[in-house]
Amino acid sequence: MNNAIFTFPKPSNEPVQGYKPGSAERKAIRQAMDKLLAEVTEIPIIIGGKEIRTGNMGDVVMPTDHKHVLARYHKVSEKEVQMAIDAAMTAHKQWAETPWIDRASVMMKIAALLAGKYRYEMNAATMLGQAKTTMQAEIDSACEAIDFFKFNVHYASQIYADQPISDNGTLNRVEYRPLEGFVFAITPFNFTSIASNLCMSPVLMGNTCIWKPSTTSLLSNYVLMKIYKEAGLPDGVVNFLPGSGATIGKVAFASPHLAGVHFTGSTKTFNSFWKTIGDNIANYRTYPKIVGETGGKDFIFAHNSSCPKAVATAIVRGAFEFQGQKCSAASRAYIPASMWNEVKEHIGNMLAEIKVGDVRDFSAFVNAVIDEASFDNCMNYINHAKESPDAEIVFGGTGDKSVGYFVQPTVILAHKPDYKSMKEEIFGPIITIYVYADDKYEETLRLCDSTSPYGLTGAIFATDRTALRLASDILRYAAGNVYYNDKPTGAVVGQQPFGGGRASGTNDKAGSYLNLIRWTSPRAIKETFQPATDYKYPFISDAE
Repeated sequence: MNNAIFTFPKPSNEPVQGYKPGSAERKAIRQAMDKLLAEVTEIPIIIGGKEIRTGNMGDVVMPTDHKHVLARYHKVSEKEVQMAIDAAMTAHKQWAETPWIDRASVMMKIAALLAGKYRYEMNAATMLGQAKTTMQAEIDSACEAIDFFKFNVHYASQIYADQPISDNGTLNRVEYRPLEGFVFAITPFNFTSIASNLCMSPVLMGNTCIWKPSTTSLLSNYVLMKIYKEAGLPDGVVNFLPGSGATIGKVAFASPHLAGVHFTGSTKTFNSFWKTIGDNIANYRTYPKIVGETGGKDFIFAHNSSCPKAVATAIVRGAFEFQGQKCSAASRAYIPASMWNEVKEHIGNMLAEIKVGDVRDFSAFVNAVIDEASFDNCMNYINHAKESPDAEIVFGGTGDKSVGYFVQPTVILAHKPDYKSMKEEIFGPIITIYVYADDKYEETLRLCDSTSPYGLTGAIFATDRTALRLASDILRYAAGNVYYNDKPTGAVVGQQPFGGGRASGTNDKAGSYLNLIRWTSPRAIKETFQPATDYKYPFISDAE
């Protein structure tokens, strides 16, 4: 028996590779993309470690070249969903009783495979299937995914080591049990690392999982499943269910064994989950833990003491990297009138240089939005701004879906602070700017706080410390992650635990111990060495 007490020290973040011309990694990613482009990957359902093929097929296409089919996947029916729940419950006891150091070892093995053998295949799958540049893929499907595994193991060791005090004659301890049932993970298209973490953070803590991946990220998510298998994850611990969310959810939410939901996606969808769980609450063996990161209407707020070029750079990077398809992407900005013309000039100069194109063109800064529905949604907001007396298009404002779903980076100027695109989440390369009078700083901060229902990320630009502190105080609940003099995107595991409140989710902070603790059901154990043999306490006496 291994009775070592082991603590994982805090790791370093995975170094980001640069993919410069002539570099080994640039050559490797080209080769990985060519391999994936040369074949159509068949993606099965995976339940209890077995591949299942229903013959009911769907296509995975490239967003930047939507006539190119990357993969074909088998869709689940209700039958396969129930099979997955049964497999998860069968695997639960053995995995829950597996020593945590063994579970941690599997996670560290996955991190090693991502960092080495599978790095370029994973990044290539993310680039082609989810329309990311090399840099956006590298920081997501390589670095952040690796960081989640390494840092979560460190945080788990801290959680398990957190034990209560013991008085004389007693021994107190806490056992961090997994949840009593399965976890339902519903993952988004936009981050491969999030798709991985939504499954594997509960798994690290001893839980088993059924996984509904986004249809538009199936290629990279299937690569993840292959890595988990190779790393030694037992069959049935994660069950992979491509197909309709409504079909999967109908069975999963009706199961008495539902113990947790780990979700990233739209606020509307999360609200529907919460309602369904509430309607079924009497059917569950335990109260399900509900963890979600949802929408955002993330802001950049500039004070007139800030640097105009820094504000413009934050707008361009924060709004247009990965086509604005980050939960944290900048989608509204508040600029003082005294610096608007200079900020606008800097934005225009940058956008004049930016290239929109295919992921295979490494000179492109912006690629395509994820699918036709997203393209149409973006164009609806753009056309509304063109027709509205309350807004105007400053830059961009065009799109073309004939080859790929390309929307030009667009800047809308709103003439009133509650204009439609100042309030509503778009999830595309569109930012709306409101120019405020310099002497209305505090008033406009309060508008920023109350205009949108979300509370995910925000950026405050100021060199005047009093102004910075005032903004931070007024916007205290407007963002779960706030950035001073930086864009509101790019949270790094171990550095900026990520999550927001209000309509942006439960703020359980992925990339910290706070998320992991949600996947435990602690049991406190008290052992008394000399049990009492008399019911009487000292105060029980007739004497004075």
